[in-house]
Amino acid sequence: MSPTSLPTHRRIAAVLVLIPTLVALALWAFAWPAARTAPRDLPLGVAGPPAATAPVAERLEQREGAFDLHRYADEAEARDAIKDREVYGAVVVTSEGLKLLTASAAGPAVAQLLQQAVAYQAAASGQEIATEDVVPAPASDPRGAVLSTSVLPLALAGIGAGVAVTLLGLRGLVAVGALAGSAALVGGVAAALSHSWLDALPGNWWAVAGTFALATLAVSGAVAGLAALLGRPGLGLGALLMMLIGNPFAGAASAPEMLPEPAGVIGQWLPPGAGVSLLRSVAFFDGASAAGPALTLTWWAVLGLGTVLVGHAVRGRTAPAPDTADREPALAG
Repeated sequence: MSPTSLPTHRRIAAVLVLIPTLVALALWAFAWPAARTAPRDLPLGVAGPPAATAPVAERLEQREGAFDLHRYADEAEARDAIKDREVYGAVVVTSEGLKLLTASAAGPAVAQLLQQAVAYQAAASGQEIATEDVVPAPASDPRGAVLSTSVLPLALAGIGAGVAVTLLGLRGLVAVGALAGSAALVGGVAAALSHSWLDALPGNWWAVAGTFALATLAVSGAVAGLAALLGRPGLGLGALLMMLIGNPFAGAASAPEMLPEPAGVIGQWLPPGAGVSLLRSVAFFDGASAAGPALTLTWWAVLGLGTVLVGHAVRGRTAPAPDTADREPALAG
């Protein structure tokens, strides 16, 4: 039964129920993480002699559940840990006093939060603190706006490609080729704008373009794959998953550890969140900690494209055969 065959009052009722439900879901998905942003086991280093760092660590641990403290012998180790994306920053105890190392490239909001938190701790103990940005955000985009706002266009590009391939009736290798070609073009265009023109995502141009392309392919493959298995309802399911879950749970404006649980973890399992993490790694940290998000995106792309290849065949075998019992034979002549 097609939707247009339903009685008018039922179609009106469906609209009255569907639209408020979608609005409520969107508000929950976007507003809940934003309203509950706070550090939750945020990796933070403490460097220096154990006797000197013990009081600092104790004061930081008073914010129960806020920080996951990592101990380092000296400032050099702490710097390496920040550059390897093991921690977002580090408090170093020196002979001159406290020193805070941050990495605004890993998230300007996180760097600002660390400055406020550690400055408060230092003021409570009557100490002054110096701050150094070890891996700074680019001067052309100090707030990281380009990276954080790239999540939505990439999700839309992936969803649009998956929908277009499905509605145009492309199947098998032709559909896979169209999705891959579209993702490659999106990657090149996105890198040209964010890297070459805006100078907001430094690092290797090809690595940045490849990350954009892989993230787009992961989204488009998932959407087209769900459609190949479920038909047009799969398009809606894929779009909702990527737009209303993957986008707000990506932690692009802050960090996954700043989102309420389990939003941060779920976001890193989905292409938008994994894409943001991989983009930070290749653009600012020479590929440090890139393996995890790259593998996540690759699995989404491979599974999605594989489903595109076999999904229509599976649906064809499981679909009920047309009922010909009631058909009347055609008259000759």
